[in-house]
Parts: sequence; C-alpha cells; structure tokens
Amino acid sequence: MREALHSVGALICGRRLFNLTNAWGGRHPIGCPVVVVTHTVPEGWPRGDAPFTFVTDGVESAVAQAKALAGERIVAVATPTITQQCLNAGLLDAIRVNLVPVLLGNGIRFFDNLRDTPVMLEDPVVTEGLRVTHLYYRVRGH
Repeated sequence: MREALHSVGALICGRRLFNLTNAWGGRHPIGCPVVVVTHTVPEGWPRGDAPFTFVTDGVESAVAQAKALAGERIVAVATPTITQQCLNAGLLDAIRVNLVPVLLGNGIRFFDNLRDTPVMLEDPVVTEGLRVTHLYYRVRGH
C-alpha cells in the first residue's frame, strides 16, 4: 500500500473534506497537490504556499487539472461524492478499497447515487495488512 501512496501525483477531493480537515494544515499528509472540487473558493484561498487548486467548473475539469499536476503519476480521488461523480462520468480506471474492522454507522456511502449500474469491476487484487485488507479493482471498460 505504501508504494501506492508514493505513486500518487495529485489528489482530488471535495470541499467538505477540505473543510473537515482544516486543509490538512496547508499540506496534505502524502505531500501531493490537491484539487478541491467546490461551488465557491473558500475565503483566504488559494494561498501561494499551499498546493491546493480549487475547481468550480465540475469534476471533468478537476480530473483534467489533476492529471496535468500529476504528470506520469496517478490521480487519486478521496471522497464519496467526487468518486460517484467520476464513476458516473466514466473517469475512473480503478478503485481501491481499504477495508478496516471498524463499523462507523454514519457517513456518506461511497457507491451510492450511481447512474449507470451495474458498474462492472475486474477481479480484485487483495493485499492483507495489519487490521486492514487492501482491495484493488480495475473498472471494466476502461
């Protein structure tokens, strides 16, 4: 899994996660640029010393900008709502699920609100870890 994190060249998230994390203190923990999909840019942003790009014209634009930032590295999507939008637009090549033995009970379901279901996935690559199972699925048709 660590090698997967090192291969991330840009991360896409929504405004909700950006706000909940307080912008990760100005820099995401894995050290890559972050593209934030939002309706409005938060007050005081962007900042020259923080690697955040705010995109107000949709997920397709966010993916294009993240790809440009990532270069040859991968673009990761970190939130349920943006994941759903990317799946609906046919923009995801693969899905990683990190399954941990904790039942939270609340939150936004990652695979809710999908338009063109079923979305077919290839067989998973499974990597077991300490209190986590990493599942990697290629999206069929991509």
